[in-house]
Amino acid sequence: MARIAGVNIPAAKRVEIGLTYIHGIGPAKAREICSKLSIPAERRVNQLTDDEVLRIRETIDSDYRVEGDLRREVAMNIKRLMDLGCYRGLRHRKGLPVHGQRTHTNARTRKGPAKPIAGKKK
Repeated sequence: MARIAGVNIPAAKRVEIGLTYIHGIGPAKAREICSKLSIPAERRVNQLTDDEVLRIRETIDSDYRVEGDLRREVAMNIKRLMDLGCYRGLRHRKGLPVHGQRTHTNARTRKGPAKPIAGKKK
């Protein structure tokens, strides 16, 4: 099992798929990393040599913002919006959808479980 950017990459998966376990690396960036380092697409994580793992680690560290740094940056961006008091910041503060979705129905992921209202029947 390879450990890259503080994340244990599953050994049995293909390298492209395994790299997507790192926060901030999706399928496109994983493909880009593999092509840049000339790692074949069908290669599995447990077939990587120590040198290849080291090169992947160095590439990710130097060229990409991942894991803790990325999470911190996103959190700071949201905090900045909330401090400004702009519309998006207010939606974050209230725990409502930010990107214009309807809230009359749905939006349960952001709003949490439905709360019953006393005395309200159809």
